[in-house]
Amino acid sequence: MAPCTIVGMGRYLLKRLLLILPTLFGIVLINFTIVQFAPGGPVEQIIAEATFGQASTTSGISGGADVGGTGLSNTAASYGLDPAIIADLERQFGFDKPAHERFFIMVKNYAVLDFGDSFFQDRPVLDLVVERMPVTISLGLWSLLLIYGISIPLGIAKAVRDGELFDVWTSSLIFVGYAIPGFIFAVLLIVIFAGGNYLDWFPLRGLVSDNWADLSWGDRILDYFWHLALPITALTIGGFATLTMLTKNSFLEEINKQFVLTARAKGLTQRRVLYGHVFRNAMLIIIAGFPAAFIGILYTGSLLIEVIFSLDGMGLLSYEAVIKRDYPILFGTLFCFTLIGLVMQLVGDIVYALVDPRIDFEART
Repeated sequence: MAPCTIVGMGRYLLKRLLLILPTLFGIVLINFTIVQFAPGGPVEQIIAEATFGQASTTSGISGGADVGGTGLSNTAASYGLDPAIIADLERQFGFDKPAHERFFIMVKNYAVLDFGDSFFQDRPVLDLVVERMPVTISLGLWSLLLIYGISIPLGIAKAVRDGELFDVWTSSLIFVGYAIPGFIFAVLLIVIFAGGNYLDWFPLRGLVSDNWADLSWGDRILDYFWHLALPITALTIGGFATLTMLTKNSFLEEINKQFVLTARAKGLTQRRVLYGHVFRNAMLIIIAGFPAAFIGILYTGSLLIEVIFSLDGMGLLSYEAVIKRDYPILFGTLFCFTLIGLVMQLVGDIVYALVDPRIDFEART
């Protein structure tokens, strides 16, 4: 890589790194503002649970936006509760302060990775995130390895056999995989293979068995993949279709270029032409898209899969936080997901530059 290119890339990466902080701030601010208008809140959850024996998520109180105002006072009066109890709850959750003051306190704490304590689990949010993150990352990494391991060879084979019977049949299967969401496959896999109406080959929930600590290392590894088999299969089936067609189209575009025709005219074998000349150029967009695909799995795929299979990952943690209005977990997981997403986008740019030296970072700085 030329020195000028390295300098340009360094300037571009520095610029992107400096943009991470204001981007994080803006995303957290927007979501904090939206939450203020969401019905229900932790104080009202506790009032409803204490009064009716269940939490309420559909009442008209605006999630702490009107703390200290008339909203909670009227609710307290209608429930027959002492307003002093409401005031104590507001102080306990920090809702005795104005919304803007609470936001800047939160931002100040986030600067030192202090996400506070969960309202309902009585544990530091950072501990919960660190505890749940490996589950989500495991799902994302293993499913992406399978998706890429299946899609790239299949896409190459379809490009080489374009228009043949193999291409037609595999396209039909790919269409089915693209049309049916991953969580629908997850439910189908549970019904068939996890004690539903047919077979009972795989566990229904959890990442490991209850006696996992007592197993040998070999049995632990087998038990781990035994529990991951159905979730990863659901994520893989729901995600390989797009990448397969992208691989096929990329290879078809390169195969029809002049330099490939010249290589074939020189007498090079099909394998040599395919992997010596076509592969690198065709794989640029696929390799560079890996970080974005990983984030997509973490954001969208893992949430529903973790809920369906009761896997204690970040997706399930975020889902429970939304249901319970556990704001420290809600904003803590949002912060972590956003930070990971921004970093992975930066990694994607670096990877793209490594696989394609023609990228001109001087023009982008």
